[in-house]
Amino acid sequence: MLVLALVMLPVSLSTQAQAPEYITYNSMNSDPLPRALDEEVVQLWNERNPTLPVEHSIIAHEDFKQAIRAYLTAEPSPDVLTWFAGNRARFFIDRGLILDTSDVWEEYGFNDTYAPGFKALATVDDKQYFLPTSYYWWAVYYRPSLFEQAGITEIPETWDDLLAACDAFNEAGLYPFTIGTKYRWTTAAWFDYINMRVNGPEFHLDLMLLKESYTDERVAAVFDYWKQLFDHNCFLPDPAAYSWQEALDFMIQGEAGMYLMGGFITDSYPDEMEDDLDFFRFPIINPDVPIGEDAPTDGLFMAANARNPEAGKQFLAFMGSQEVQQMAFDEMGRLPTRTDVDVSAASEAVQKGINLIQTADNVLQFYDRDTTPPMADAGMDGFMAFWDNPDSIDTILADLDAERLRLLEAGDTGE
Repeated sequence: MLVLALVMLPVSLSTQAQAPEYITYNSMNSDPLPRALDEEVVQLWNERNPTLPVEHSIIAHEDFKQAIRAYLTAEPSPDVLTWFAGNRARFFIDRGLILDTSDVWEEYGFNDTYAPGFKALATVDDKQYFLPTSYYWWAVYYRPSLFEQAGITEIPETWDDLLAACDAFNEAGLYPFTIGTKYRWTTAAWFDYINMRVNGPEFHLDLMLLKESYTDERVAAVFDYWKQLFDHNCFLPDPAAYSWQEALDFMIQGEAGMYLMGGFITDSYPDEMEDDLDFFRFPIINPDVPIGEDAPTDGLFMAANARNPEAGKQFLAFMGSQEVQQMAFDEMGRLPTRTDVDVSAASEAVQKGINLIQTADNVLQFYDRDTTPPMADAGMDGFMAFWDNPDSIDTILADLDAERLRLLEAGDTGE
């Protein structure tokens, strides 16, 4: 028995010494298809890294949103987490709860392989804190047949082109743009794009972060341009009577030529009519400012209190690799944030949308993702008030700036 004990002792010690370290990954990809992909990717990692496995937790989307503060203030926190880009991430970055992963971007070549707009989206004060992994684009969708009916032969590339297209549609007895504002967020897209095209995406982002005043003359200029669209009768009447899907019917029925909308518009558009649906970049107003695009983006980050930061960085790099983004694109159609993913099998429309975003100088989120929730609520109320009375802009902007100052004073600048 003594001999047996002597033989077994080294085995026990060896097993303990080789016990695997592990990485914690908390994910909100709880819907069936994203969950399946998440599990497949984690399994692939674990097969390749048996001594450094991932402990994978999938939490229901809404529950995750409620729990994330607790995750990030725990000692220790999970290593890698899913989340949203924009203000949703910036809130935690500003509070020191998200880890600077600039070294991952440098070591794994992400600075070169991620599209410039997505690198900008990941960056705060020249450091990278976020890893964008998927998105959808916004654009001006239109029906080419209705352009032809209205005698419009060129896609609008400038503001004057857009106003001329509105005039042509009106002359042809058609609504230039359809829009449904029963739910306010559709108006915010117009503010996002006009502000980015007039003042540039950096100013727009600073305004979203409450660093700029809504009474600034540059913001007033945005509404001056916006009012030109009303002066040219660019929108169908009484849009507050319609949801965005109900407003889409005007386009489907051949009564409206254009719609400023996200790529999900195709989910509600008849399949048999998609050959008569195309899109173009929101027209340029000031050619001297960089091009910004709205592309709501999801991704990953590492917690500042991560229990295993070095190993977590290896897993983060794997999740941001060409291999994993290729899997996500091939299996789920997720649009890649990297420029080296093979998208040749995608439809012409998808390739065009990817190019639209990957050639942008900056990628922003959307008004209610880029600014704080209370400011977004006040802002969208203001946009609706402007829609009802375009001459009330001075009062609207004064009210919005009062809310901005109140939030700054209260320290309510995020989630």
